[in-house]
Order: sequence, then C-alpha cells, then structure tokens
Amino acid sequence: MQRLKIVFSGPMGAGKTQAISSLSDIPVVSTEVMNTDLDTNAKLLTTVGMDYGELIIEGGASIGLYGTPGQERFNFIWPILSQGALGVVILIDHSAQDPVADLAHYLKTFDGIYEGRIVLGISQVDKKPEREFSIYRDYLASIGRNLPLFPVDMRKREDVLLLVESIIASLEQV
Repeated sequence: MQRLKIVFSGPMGAGKTQAISSLSDIPVVSTEVMNTDLDTNAKLLTTVGMDYGELIIEGGASIGLYGTPGQERFNFIWPILSQGALGVVILIDHSAQDPVADLAHYLKTFDGIYEGRIVLGISQVDKKPEREFSIYRDYLASIGRNLPLFPVDMRKREDVLLLVESIIASLEQV
C-alpha cells in the first residue's frame, strides 16, 4: 500500500487539530495539553508535538495527516514533519489580529524549509465578516505568488478535503 504525507501548519488557533480530526479515517493521535500561553491565544488546549491522522483515498493509498504545533517555541519540529511531504497546508485564522502578517510569516518560514506544494486555508471567516477576504489574494499578488487559497470551516470534512485534493490535483498536472 502506498503511503503519502501532507502537513498542516499555521498559528495557534487556526484549526489544524480540528482539520485533521474532521478528515481522518482513524482516531487522531494528538499531543494537545492545557494552554499556558493564554496571553497569545485564549484557547483551552494547544498542540505541543504533533497531531496525526490518516485519510484513505481511492485505490487504497493512505495519506498521513501531520499537524504542527502553532506556537513559535515548537517551530523546530516544522522542518522535521515537512520532510517527504506531498504538500503543506498553511491555515490562517481570519479573525486573528493581523492574519496577513501570519500568512507572510508562515510562507517565509516554509519557503525556507520546504520546496513543495503549498495550499492556503483561511479559517474563522465567519468571526470577522467585515474583513475582506481579498486581503490574502492582494498580499499574494504583491509578493508575486499564486497559491491555491480557500475559505474553510475546519469542522466540515468536505472543506478540509478540498485542501488535500488541491495538493493531489497539482501532482497530477506535473
């Protein structure tokens, strides 16, 4: 059986753990613990190692779904998890204080450690409807990047699956 790998990364609270939980065909292995950095994000739990799930696709192939921790102090694990990945899904919280700065940071980081396919998922759009979604496309255009970009609800399997399918579709075009 062929085994593939996709990494989910982004800031704390963007929905990485939820995305993997929504998509995984097996019980998710999670390293969530009580959040002690409430000044940064008020969420109760946070990932400190990684999340892991699996998606079984047509033909019996398995895609390992790896979620990175969102806190910067755990960024040493990001390049380790990215090794051998088909693609990286960067998740950005639309309701964050400065989501474009978050996007810029994660793109810069992954451009330095990963040379494969990147797909962008923007979560929590409903929490800040007055903020224009076009800020992401405008930012990407300003830096000369054209990446797949989707508004997603991490609780909806079909939304998260769209991110994964975008990576797979880009492989088929090569």
